[in-house]
Order: sequence, then structure tokens, then C-alpha cells
Amino acid sequence: MAIKDYKALANDIVKNVGGEENVNGLRHCVTRLRFNLKDESKADTDTIKQLDGVVTVMKASGQYQVVIGNEVSNVYEAIVASTNLGGDESNGQDEPEKDDRKLVDKAIDFISGVFQPFLMPLAATGMIKGIVAILGTMGLNAGNSGLYLLLQAAGDAFFQYLPVMVAVTTARKLKMNVFTALAIAVAFLHPALSASMQNDVLYTLFEGTPFASDIYSTVFGLPLILPSNGYFSAIIPIILAVWLGARLEKWFKKRIPSTVNSFLTPFFTIMIAVPIALMVVGPIATWAASLIGVFFTWLQGVSPLVFGALLAASWQLLVIFGLHWGIIPISYLLLAETGLNPLGPLMQISTFGVLGVLIAMLVKGKEKKLKDIAIPGTISTLFGVTEPVIYGIMIPLRKPFVYAIIANIFAGAYAGATATTAYRTGGLGIFSLMNMIDNEGNLGANFWNVVISYAIAVAIGFILQMVFPVNRLAEELPNETLTSDPLKGETASTEGAVSDAEMAVSAKEEIIASPLVGDILPLSAVADEVFASGALGKGVAIQPSEGKVLAPANGTVSVLFKTGHAVGITTDTGVELLIHIGLDTVNLDGRGYTIHVEEGQKVSAGDLLVEFEIGTINEAGYDTITPVIVTNTDNFTDVLTTTAPAVAENDYLFTIVK
Repeated sequence: MAIKDYKALANDIVKNVGGEENVNGLRHCVTRLRFNLKDESKADTDTIKQLDGVVTVMKASGQYQVVIGNEVSNVYEAIVASTNLGGDESNGQDEPEKDDRKLVDKAIDFISGVFQPFLMPLAATGMIKGIVAILGTMGLNAGNSGLYLLLQAAGDAFFQYLPVMVAVTTARKLKMNVFTALAIAVAFLHPALSASMQNDVLYTLFEGTPFASDIYSTVFGLPLILPSNGYFSAIIPIILAVWLGARLEKWFKKRIPSTVNSFLTPFFTIMIAVPIALMVVGPIATWAASLIGVFFTWLQGVSPLVFGALLAASWQLLVIFGLHWGIIPISYLLLAETGLNPLGPLMQISTFGVLGVLIAMLVKGKEKKLKDIAIPGTISTLFGVTEPVIYGIMIPLRKPFVYAIIANIFAGAYAGATATTAYRTGGLGIFSLMNMIDNEGNLGANFWNVVISYAIAVAIGFILQMVFPVNRLAEELPNETLTSDPLKGETASTEGAVSDAEMAVSAKEEIIASPLVGDILPLSAVADEVFASGALGKGVAIQPSEGKVLAPANGTVSVLFKTGHAVGITTDTGVELLIHIGLDTVNLDGRGYTIHVEEGQKVSAGDLLVEFEIGTINEAGYDTITPVIVTNTDNFTDVLTTTAPAVAENDYLFTIVK
């Protein structure tokens, strides 16, 4: 629906979000206004939803999002013109007075922002550490093998200097100067601190308790408490120290004159943050880590079988909802505190329950569409990447997901009962077995018990799926009817969809080609309610395997963000298409995107519109799944979509039935 009066709509929206005084910040992406509100309870969501020109309202990522559609930029400009809002500027505040997100939502958002950017390099170096462990079983060591020495350095360095990585990502999350944060973090790693522990012990603080600490130095009579293994590989102390530094930096920035702010702010921030962090924050965090280790040791002692079954069974569910970020840091803490990570095998088991179900599907299933997803999905799952099959098969069919969870319950129970553990992190799927080799390189009982638990998960998942029928994937994914390549004049129909295909052939129609190379997913698989619900129009999602977006038809670039994350094309016949590259990728501010066209430019089918770096976007913590939407769906009789499991550039994607 076209918006007749942008100014009136802008005023109504601002009024109903609680007024300008309730807004800390406002920006927009390709379809929605993104408000940071001081108090979300002051917003009249029901009224906003009823406004002409508003599609819906969402609350996500700590933002109050008003979905407008293609005309969002006009509404945004109307708000900017009539208020003091706009961009990333805060309305007189450095941060929201009130964040209405639940505590768990805020915690997950923060933890994922800190850990996700470096998880893949962490996994890679963990695999290298596993290779070093294998070399150790062959009698090699740093003293007799240069190869061993080089790989040991490559594998250990990232883990040893993990505080540096954590400082960078925490500073980015807290919008702090990264180099000031690094100055604070590396103070924890200074060799003089470790060297001081070679001195005579002055006394022991809290002797006989879990907090017992030997004191080697004092500061004005106060004890300088250092953990026995130092702060190498530390996580929580660094996060807290950087958080303290961020608060100090913000305070000093407001009060120090701009002429000397650039060097006095970091000077005072570091001068105050480092002593407080080392004297207070570090010890408290270390003691807290010790308590967590004690708690998990107790929990496993009460019922390791139940503990193992619950964690292994729930892990894939936790991943889907993003709740696993609350557990991953605990596994790091346990490893740093005790040298052992009993959560490691349990987190990996969930992959193998899924693997067993997939193998059965390949053996028993007849549907080509399912096999086209399951074959590459089985390979990726073997190496620990389950997302393609979880979103492409497990969630749409539901029952296979249940079978995988049941398999993981039994496998986790065995792993818990046999007290399996990991000796390092990194390495996913089958490569995670490297983590189970002990530090002497022995393939002991722990290693073989993990192998058995993985085998149990595969076997039970396989048996359950073999016993029960494999449903057709196409029956679970509605609105997919045409297949093959109508661009070449070939039109076919899937079973049960003949009438739609016949209608498309006989009616006036327009063919839209795929702008991307990748796997096809239903919009319902997109983790964003606006796209998944179809509120913006019919379409599909593409999980891209190549970072190029091509024009899907002849037309005009009608929408183009300077960030490159979204582009709209209006075809020569009036079809309005939106290609949204990734979810929440507006936050990248253009990083990883290269734009090759301008708004208003005429394009031909196949022209290069945007290039994007899949690795860069994923490393920043964002999914590259790309909804391709017909935003003016209501103008047409129907939009028929491909049934192919994957597409190449210029393959058939839509038929617009007029």
C-alpha cells in the first residue's frame, strides 16, 4: 500500500513510541525503522500496527522495529525533518536509560558478540593442537622435531593469548577504543607478574577454602592476588576489566577538554583500570571461575548420567535459539581452571545424533529434493556443521529432529556415566576426537569412550529413522510448485501441484531468475519474523555459496543502501523485488560489501549488483541467508516459486502470475 502522507505517518509513529523524549537513537535498514527506546512500555504497539503504511512491529536485538517496507527511507527522512532524531545519534544520552530486554537476552547478545567473531580461528587452532597431540603419540616433541615445535606454536599461541582476542571483541561490543582495551588486557600478561610468583610466599589468603591464594607481593600493604596459573587464556577477568575501562573512558571523555582528550582519556583510563582490575576484578573473577568449576564437578558427581543426557539432548535446541552462548564460556572456564572440559564431548555428541538420522534418510528416502539437501548436509554434519540440515530438513519435517534428540539422550548418558572429557577446545564433528586425546598423546579410555558415545548417537538415530517413515520434504514446504528451467521454455510440475503449474502456463506470467548461487530454503526458515511470516510478500530464502548478487530481471535499481546489505529492483513490468543479503547485516555498516550499481540505474538480467564476503560477514556473527521477496505480491494473482533444492545464478526462481 502506497503511503500518501509521510509526514503524518512519521509524526504518528514518533508519538506512539512514547515521543521524541523516549527515543535514544533511530536508524533504518531496507524495510524497517530501528528505534532504541528508553522505555519500551511507553510505546503503543497496537496503535502503531494499525497505522496505514506500517506492516508490523517487532522487538528484537534490543531494538523496537517498525516495519514499513520499501518506503521506509521516505518515512525516516520525514522523522528526521520534523524531529531531532536520526542516524546513530543519541537523544542527549550516551546509552538507554532503560533496556527492556530480558536479562537472558542481554546476556546472550553480549556473550555472542564477544565470542562469535573468533570461534572459527579458535576451532582451527584447536584442530592444530589435536594434530600436535597425535604427533606426540609418535614420539615427537619440541626437543626432537622442528615440525612439532612449529605446529605447537601455531596451535598454542591463539589459546595462550586469548585475552587479547577477548579484549578486542569486548571493546567493539562496548564501543570502546580497541587499543585502550588492549593496553588494559596485556597488563594481565606482563612477564613481571608471572616472575613475581617465583618469590617467597609472604602468606596464604583464605587458606583451606576454594579461594586459597598465595601472596607474593603487596601494594601499600594490600595483597596482590594472582591465580596460580596466571592470566594466560583468561576470559572473564579480561571481559570485566575491559568493561571497567569502557565505563571509565566514557566518563573521562565527557569531562576532559577536547584539545587534550585524545591522550588524557586513555592515560587516565589505563592508569585507573589496570590497578583496579589486577587488585580487585581479576581475583574476584578467578574465584568465581573456581566456584563454577566446583559447581559442575558437584553436578556431575550427583548424577553424571542425567547431566550428560540433558546437555547432549538439548544442545541443538540451544544452538537454534542462540542459548548455547551461555554455556560455551563455561567450558572455557572449566578448561582454564582444571585443564579438563567435561562439557566438550557432550556438546559434540548432538552432531552425531543428527548424522545417524541423515544416513538413514539417504538409505530409505526416495524423494530427490530431500536427498539433494541430505547428501551434502551429511558431509557437512560429519565435520560439525549442522545448520544446513537443521534448517533445511530437521525443522521442516520435525520428527527427524525428535529422533536425533532421543539418540543424543542415550549417547550423552553414556558419555556422562563414563566421565568423558576434552583436553582442549577446537575441532568440530569428527575432528573433535582430537580434543579427546590426553596431553601426553595417549588414546586412553577417555578417547574410546567418546568414540563409543558418538557411535551410540549415530546408531540410535539411524535405527529410529529406519523404523519410522521418511516424510516427503516437498509436502512440508508449501508454495513451491514450479521446477526445472522456465527461462529456457521448459515448465514442469511437481506431484500434487499440477493445477498451479497449469495456471502459470496458461495465464500471463513473468519469469524471475535467481540473483544468487546457493541452497533454497522456505521463508519460514529465516530467523526473522517479518520475512518468515510473509509480511513483506512471498518469496524464498537463499543460503548463498558465492558472494555475488546479480540482477534477476531487466529493470531499475529502486532501493540501494550505502551499506550494500540490501538492494531493490523494480522490473520493467512493475514487479518489485527485494534482495536482503543476511540478517541484521545493516550493523556491519558496509564492511564486507562492494556495490557495483547506483540507485536509479537501469540494469539487465545478469548484471552484477553487489559483491559480499561470506567469511567476513559470518566471522562478524551474522547469517548470510538472503530473503528474495516480491514486495508487491498483492498486485498479482500468485507468485510461484522453484522446488529445486539449490540454484545457480540465472536459474529459474519465481513465476509471477498476473
